[in-house]
Amino acid sequence: MSAGKPYEIVERALELSRADGLVVLAEENSSANLRWAGNTLTTNGVTRGRTLTVIATVDGAQGTAAGVVSRSAVTDAELEPLVRAAEEAARQAPPAEDAAPLLSGQGAAPGFTEDPEVTSPDVFAEFAPALGESFARSRAADRELFGFASHDITSTYLGTSGGLRLRHDQRAGHVEINAKSPDRTRSSYVTVPTADFSDVDVAALEAELAQRLQWARRRIDLPAGRYETLLPPSSVADLLIYLYWTADARKAHDGRTVFSRAGGGTRVGEKLSRLPVDLYSDPAAPGTEAAPFLIAHASGGGLSPEVSVFDNGLPLGRTDWVRDGVLRQLPTTRYSSGVTGLPVAPLTDNLLLEAGGTRSLQEMVADTERGLLVTSLWYIREVDPATLLLTGLTRDGVFLVENGEVSGVVNNFRFNESPVDVLARASEAGRSEVTRSREWGDYFPRTAMPALRVPGFNMSSVSPGV
Repeated sequence: MSAGKPYEIVERALELSRADGLVVLAEENSSANLRWAGNTLTTNGVTRGRTLTVIATVDGAQGTAAGVVSRSAVTDAELEPLVRAAEEAARQAPPAEDAAPLLSGQGAAPGFTEDPEVTSPDVFAEFAPALGESFARSRAADRELFGFASHDITSTYLGTSGGLRLRHDQRAGHVEINAKSPDRTRSSYVTVPTADFSDVDVAALEAELAQRLQWARRRIDLPAGRYETLLPPSSVADLLIYLYWTADARKAHDGRTVFSRAGGGTRVGEKLSRLPVDLYSDPAAPGTEAAPFLIAHASGGGLSPEVSVFDNGLPLGRTDWVRDGVLRQLPTTRYSSGVTGLPVAPLTDNLLLEAGGTRSLQEMVADTERGLLVTSLWYIREVDPATLLLTGLTRDGVFLVENGEVSGVVNNFRFNESPVDVLARASEAGRSEVTRSREWGDYFPRTAMPALRVPGFNMSSVSPGV
């Protein structure tokens, strides 16, 4: 049995509560997807789901504790036991270090009592026929296309015992296409984000893949070493998302990250790049719109900066992490703001980089005497948190550029680089564009980045494979 509409679930859970404070997050998700292989559509599907998260707080003699319980597909009969489970978890938990008063409000935000938005296969009405035409062209040209297209809408309803009532509808779509030669010795890959698939130019993506496969007909073997390297926006996103995830103010203040100042404190105020780099988050940024308030299912951070369940509903605006090349702010909760002395700046679900560039990646290639053009990175892992040294692999096409033209494909490499050092050494940035990280796009899909020219990019060893 259904537990009702999302806003009704939030209200009923709040009414059932016996805790000192309660936060309820009701999330409705719908998704549609297409898969294809060997120039043939293989599967498609539509899913719907509901997740309910209840956060109870209990005030005790030693401080306030929080208990968090999340479940899917909650029925009417399961709602009260879920609330009681969160209350019991709070009673059993030690006082929370990040405890703070829950946010309050008056009246419901627009749309709070309306049904959630849903997607459907109709979102592919123009994309699917264009994809079919691309299959036909690829068969005729002796290419094979493999890939995936997905569209998701998640409607989040947030309520607190203090009267706060908020709603956000998050749309997220993307396309991934891999093109291969019939003998599988040549491979190229592209991925693009989209809100509704109306802006996806399948023919242009296919043409880009075909050009790369054509470039790859000539093979050039190069040794490991440091090369001037052009990183496309998607690969810049691969590196800077990881930088963002490790830019936690509390960890930096405690001396545990690349953003820790020698002798104590953080590096806020230090210049990180000679380029006029602006690295920021803004939930209203066109093409990367995100929730304008904090949504926290649990306290802590793991890989990403810490968040606090006590901060649920905290308003989010533009935050400049780096401005004009200078580190200005690190992500904080209300609690860690007090510890570090930095302003409250919660983690926001998008990241944008601008550095004054106006040229496209193609124009940057045309102005390159000799260097490498990387098309994608993958399997990125952290080596040293003190310097944020990362290692990873190139994949699906690294090309040698000579005298402004691509002369052929080269072998893949393992790289060892810190995104902080990449920003420091970058000699040119192109124009920023909405893009999608290949490595982290499923977890952090909303980014806008420029291409970067990086002298001496460390290709530390040769890697097999295409």
